[in-house]
Amino acid sequence: MMKIMPEITRNSITNLINSGQRADGRVLDEYRDISIESGIISKAEGSARVTIGNTQVIVGIKPSIGEPFPDTPNVGVLMTNGEMLPMADPTFEPGPPSETSVELARVVDRGIRESEMVDLEKLCIKEGKKVWMLFIDLHIIDNDGNLFDTASLAVMAALLNTKLPVATYVNDEVVIDEEKTMDLPLRDKTAMCTFVKIGDKMLLDPELDEERILDARLSIGITESGSICAMQKGGDSPLTREDILESVKIAYSKTPELIKMIK
Repeated sequence: MMKIMPEITRNSITNLINSGQRADGRVLDEYRDISIESGIISKAEGSARVTIGNTQVIVGIKPSIGEPFPDTPNVGVLMTNGEMLPMADPTFEPGPPSETSVELARVVDRGIRESEMVDLEKLCIKEGKKVWMLFIDLHIIDNDGNLFDTASLAVMAALLNTKLPVATYVNDEVVIDEEKTMDLPLRDKTAMCTFVKIGDKMLLDPELDEERILDARLSIGITESGSICAMQKGGDSPLTREDILESVKIAYSKTPELIKMIK
């Protein structure tokens, strides 16, 4: 039964899409309902929960003090990890990170890093000695499609919610003042818009059934200042120039709406 369901679903969804409709009633360039909550984890310095439709992602951010990389002695460190809990989707398995989990973490990390949203130089405590390291943990609670956009929004909301204790370098030691905190030094905001191609149509914000029958996928990260900071292609089929340009145009129109949702 599991083997024939995708073909049955493909025919049903494709026929709807060919007529400009979707199973949930949305138009092709419409997001599902989006909910964003910040500061939901008391023991994390920054956290957020984001839902897009039934897809739910929780992000926690934990800072730590460590040594910078030798080639960037005055720059803080970002590390993003994705955990796909088996309760979120029957296809998620416990154990080492899957290929899907690694791709999710890398794409989200790239969007944050290449947008230069976080001013990593201001995370330097003592050049060549100590910097702040931000560990960003993505927890997939419920998967109903479009984890890229959901996780990206959750990370941005969590970063905006993050506070660091004031740290100084005195006599070769880091001194932390737990009584004083500072906001994370941020320069720009960013959001990601993900499309899938089914037949000859491009659909924004795919739900899970649409993802399962996609021909190709395209995720586009755009900053609040209007720069494309990330792009990821998935799926086996090629995308035409028109597919990409159409998706970029829609992503530019949607990004301000997504960023505005985060308080």
